[in-house]
Amino acid sequence: MKKDIHPKEYRAVVFKDMSNDTAFLSKSTIQTKDTIVWEDGNEYPLVKLEISNTSHPFFTGKVKLVDTAGRVDKFRSKYQRHLDKKE
Repeated sequence: MKKDIHPKEYRAVVFKDMSNDTAFLSKSTIQTKDTIVWEDGNEYPLVKLEISNTSHPFFTGKVKLVDTAGRVDKFRSKYQRHLDKKE
């Protein structure tokens, strides 16, 4: 294993899922300008996440509907003549 390739300065950082306001404290080397006061009263750097295990459909078991009908219709209209040839 190569020596001295891993960062040595880990610090406590709060990661916050912005879709459901769930947050968790972990160690990281990520740099951020935002801060947040955590449950223990201390101020920590804040990393805003779009999705985490608390909001991802795989982990929650809830499937969110995504508007893909427009994409499918666009694809079909674009390649309709190729589809007609095969029929």
